[in-house]
Amino acid sequence: MTDLSRIRNFSIVAHIDHGKSTLADRLIQMTGTVAERDMQEQLLDSMDIERERGITIKANTVRIEYPAKDGQTYILNLIDTPGHVDFAYEVSRSMQAVEGSLLVVDASQGVEAQTLANVYQAIDADHEIVPVLNKIDLPAAEPDRVREQIEDVIGIEAHDAVEISAKTGLGIPDVLEAIVQRLPAPKGDPDAALKAMLVDSYYDPYLGVVVLIRVIDGKIRKGDKIRMMATGGTYGIDRLGVFKPVMQDIAELGPGEIGFLTASIKQVRDTRVGDTITHEKHGTDQPLPGFKPSQPVVFCGLFPVDSADFEDLRDAIEKLALNDASFSHEMETSAALGFGFRCGFLGLLHLEVIRDRLEREYDIELITTAPSVIYHIYMRDGSMRELHNPADMPDLTHVDRLEEPRIKATILVPDDYLGDVLKLCQDRRGVQLDLTYAGSRAMVVYDLPLNEVVFDFYDRLKSVTKGYASFDYQMIGYREDALVKMQILVNDEPVDALSIMVHRDRAEARGRAMCEKLKELIPRHMFKIPIQAAIGGRIIARETLAALRKDVTAKCYGGDATRKRKLLDKQKAGKKKMRQFGKVEIPQSAFISALKMDS
Repeated sequence: MTDLSRIRNFSIVAHIDHGKSTLADRLIQMTGTVAERDMQEQLLDSMDIERERGITIKANTVRIEYPAKDGQTYILNLIDTPGHVDFAYEVSRSMQAVEGSLLVVDASQGVEAQTLANVYQAIDADHEIVPVLNKIDLPAAEPDRVREQIEDVIGIEAHDAVEISAKTGLGIPDVLEAIVQRLPAPKGDPDAALKAMLVDSYYDPYLGVVVLIRVIDGKIRKGDKIRMMATGGTYGIDRLGVFKPVMQDIAELGPGEIGFLTASIKQVRDTRVGDTITHEKHGTDQPLPGFKPSQPVVFCGLFPVDSADFEDLRDAIEKLALNDASFSHEMETSAALGFGFRCGFLGLLHLEVIRDRLEREYDIELITTAPSVIYHIYMRDGSMRELHNPADMPDLTHVDRLEEPRIKATILVPDDYLGDVLKLCQDRRGVQLDLTYAGSRAMVVYDLPLNEVVFDFYDRLKSVTKGYASFDYQMIGYREDALVKMQILVNDEPVDALSIMVHRDRAEARGRAMCEKLKELIPRHMFKIPIQAAIGGRIIARETLAALRKDVTAKCYGGDATRKRKLLDKQKAGKKKMRQFGKVEIPQSAFISALKMDS
């Protein structure tokens, strides 16, 4: 067991692309944790999709041994966290397991929205924070300006911020010394009853569920019988170890240490994140406070393009749910699309990542319906229902009022683009709460309806600000508004995948835009197709897609006009019959494009 004063547990927090994973690579490389021949970029990002997009999705951990200048060898447990707002849940979990944070700020770009969001999580978790200025080798780097900005905007001391370039390795030894000198050692009693926090878990096809733990008090050894306090399950430990990124077995873990265990656990569902692990006999009675469970905010339907793939999709979704505790799913059926699943996500990036993984890892072609949020419907009889899918909206005569989720969005934007950002938020029914300046950048705080944000707000924000704005949000609760369900009818048949909730004042414009869009996207058929937008029984917009017409009178040269008329009447009757029984094929691309409104 390691002496507590020689352990340091820390996480790296930063905005997207400020260099967290690269800094983690350099720390691992400098301390010789991984042999040079095994080194690769983004070493801790193990999923293909993380490497491709250059983002971190799962928080990853590694144990580093560092011989410091004072002659002692320290054990550093590092957790590399995601920077995207959709994965803020991963960040908050990792924060609870460590005592300090390295706050990485890009010396050319300065403090961004996600920097703020993540650093506030670290402050809430009572962390000691060491600011690190990355990318100082860039010609555009302004370390002094960024130091001031950290002090003004975040309010933490930054005069002794460590200047580094994670790419070239400049200043990395100073970071290691700062971790040892400035971050606190963990506290804990090795002789007390075992108390360990379950930080994360994932499914491994050979070992079963691998559980990442942080020991608070007591000791844990291989062969011990343990009990999960929230789920009540008891298990015998088969294997105990640490990540150096590769798994390395170890005889015991003591207070302050971070490691993993396997215990023939079959499902990730049996390991609740934030649970307290203790010994089956003589365990502790007091569980740790744990984490709040994650709440999905965006819902959408996933359907296989070929309905014969439904069973494969079910298996794939269940396997993904094993590794991702924040992803929820239930079965649903749709008249247009057949059998599929209604899935809940933490945000749009989370939705894209899950969809990409299903298509890539399990080779299933998917149709995704319009993302929607959860509405609260208050009925006339006083009860309240949650509405996940606009197609399930009850009859309006029984509904008293509808409430929609609102978010508090923080947007940091250079002065030049402020007008465009305010207009964008105003167009999305936003209410301005605050506007302050930090140097030449404005920090705007808006109260926005979540359903206006989920679809393409982020893309629009990036395009009106040429990519310079950064955006972060948190849920603030529900508020009543004049919302209605708009249906799209194609050839008089409602297409449930295109049902959406809209604000009454905007319904007509939105309906018209959608009909026009579908008119371009649906291929022409042998019969005329009306495309309509309706609210309840009232049609608010209509477009007509003309029929493809065969020239049936081509063979008539001269002769009586009644011959032509007869052929034309025959064609007309055929088209009428076709329209009655004809099926309209709507291509998959039309669903997605019709829903991306403002483009």
